[in-house]
Amino acid sequence: MSDVLVGIDPRDLSVPALVWAADESGRRGARLRLVAAVSPGRDRLAYGATAHQSSLRVRAESALANAEDLVQELHSGLWTATELVDGTPAAVLYERTRGAALAVVGSRRLGRAAEVLSEGSVVVPLTARAHCPVVVIREPEHTAVHPPMVVVGVDGSRDCRAAVAFAAAEASLREARLMAVWVRPRPLPARGDESEDLAGHRRLLAESVAGCAERHPDVDIEQVIMRGHPVEELTRASREALAVVVGRRGRGGHSGMRLGSTVHGLLHRAACPVITVPLPGGGGTDGAPSGADRSRSPTDRPAPQD
Repeated sequence: MSDVLVGIDPRDLSVPALVWAADESGRRGARLRLVAAVSPGRDRLAYGATAHQSSLRVRAESALANAEDLVQELHSGLWTATELVDGTPAAVLYERTRGAALAVVGSRRLGRAAEVLSEGSVVVPLTARAHCPVVVIREPEHTAVHPPMVVVGVDGSRDCRAAVAFAAAEASLREARLMAVWVRPRPLPARGDESEDLAGHRRLLAESVAGCAERHPDVDIEQVIMRGHPVEELTRASREALAVVVGRRGRGGHSGMRLGSTVHGLLHRAACPVITVPLPGGGGTDGAPSGADRSRSPTDRPAPQD
């Protein structure tokens, strides 16, 4: 079983992201891999850089230890591994997404420009390039809604089919229903036959979810067509969801863009975790910097002390 990867920010540990990742590891029976990255101090003089880097590593080691302790309190016996690596966080996590089941990060709620340009930004760079689905914990799950619901955005693209397959599997894991949502733009004046247009969207929506019922007969799949803007309507649906799942690019971008406009909008507005799914084999190149990997399985945990 592939790892569930979670980024640990030494400056501000995202407890919701850590808890989400630990719960998901438990559901999947997978190892939880906690990774902290220490960025190089490029803007410091040589004589101060070593001390600064050492201080950052101490903070990162402490954050990893605290995170692992919290995970074991929540899920005693969960198989965990911790890793401290030198490098920028987005690059370090990206290099570890090949072969991972999921990558989970918290949202620092940066503005759009800061998410793209800041050296410490993780959400947009990782979501745009990761080899595996990326989960951004911006808001908590809505667990009080019964039956629980996973929402997936559908637009007929290849990306959305991968998202639908992932969302159906996730709904099955969580014993939740799946709402597949196709958002139609508002009609233009003097447009053609409205009923024919709606029938075409219904057909495409049905084609996009075809096969899910056979693969996951335990999941109740609801197909919904809405009018409006995709970000607005999916944000509205996210207010009652465990997660909203979307393809990485869909039809909202053009050749060369790694993230579609809907993904960008949801990362800043969704009211629940956002899961972005790449096409199979849609990541970047290989590579892995050196780092200390410390793995703990249920059988080698130290005995509790009084």
